[in-house]
Amino acid sequence: MKPTVWHLIGDKRAGGSNRLVRQLIDSQLQQEFNFFVFRLEEAKAKLKTTAPDAIVFHYPCAWKYLADLLLLKRYSKVYICDHHYCQGFEQHQVPHKFRFRLMLRLAYGLANGVVSVSSAQRDWMIENNLVAPHKVRTIFSASPIDALLIIPPKSLSNPLQIGAYGRFAPQKGFDLLLKAFASLPPAQFQLSLGGYGQDEQLITELAKDLPHVKLLGAIGDVPAFLATCDVIIIPSRWEPWGLVCLEAKAAGKPIVMFAVDGLKEQVRDCGLLVTPNDSTKLAEAITSLPEQPLIKWGKVARQSVINSWDEFLNNWLAFLQEEVA
Repeated sequence: MKPTVWHLIGDKRAGGSNRLVRQLIDSQLQQEFNFFVFRLEEAKAKLKTTAPDAIVFHYPCAWKYLADLLLLKRYSKVYICDHHYCQGFEQHQVPHKFRFRLMLRLAYGLANGVVSVSSAQRDWMIENNLVAPHKVRTIFSASPIDALLIIPPKSLSNPLQIGAYGRFAPQKGFDLLLKAFASLPPAQFQLSLGGYGQDEQLITELAKDLPHVKLLGAIGDVPAFLATCDVIIIPSRWEPWGLVCLEAKAAGKPIVMFAVDGLKEQVRDCGLLVTPNDSTKLAEAITSLPEQPLIKWGKVARQSVINSWDEFLNNWLAFLQEEVA
């Protein structure tokens, strides 16, 4: 009989951890495990009549969930998959580090194990004594990229076509990107920016006097969008991992991004890392692009992620087999 694994998700967005988990449970791993996706309250109700072999908790850890983690562990092994927290998050979002870290130590301590999504996130956890090293398993996030791997190479445009996309939220740093573009010549660089979210008004205001910036709204067809770009910029203030980087690399695009968290370990000979949160340095990096080996970087980028989805599934398979099979 196949082991039963519950994934608990509180994220309702189309992207983020919700998307990753949906892709995971729809993969070939369903041949090895009975996967179910519940919200926390649904899972607590179902535990009155049945219990799974393991529960993977994808919610962001919080004080209000500590009692729930304790309850879940009475019925099953519980693993926290942390898509949310990292050094950059703590730097920008946490006013009281002692209280925040205490909460994480308690949450991670209650779990049977913790899955980190990047080496940088894992190192941050261990260096700050948030979790015992032996309890952490790192599984780099990924998504199916077949449609991106077949995007044909394109000749570089003049002006250079820069692309960026994601949620319009402080984390994603598109305000910093637009401030950088304000100093760049339209004859050399054009930006296509896709997305929507809470910072939409701010982004619209920053872009209104920039003739070389196009706001595209939500990107429905990511491969088609990436096919038109020469370079992708990821100006995030923090990012535990960053699937946009994976997607751009699969499309064969060189990357420019701030050197934060899980992003900085994804750029090896395929782009530029920039001093975090510095729009002036970002503008300087963009200005240097015509002199960079962009075609070569794009080829290296694609080759580096060609097996990422299979590796992601194999790592989850190995993890679940060791823990619950």
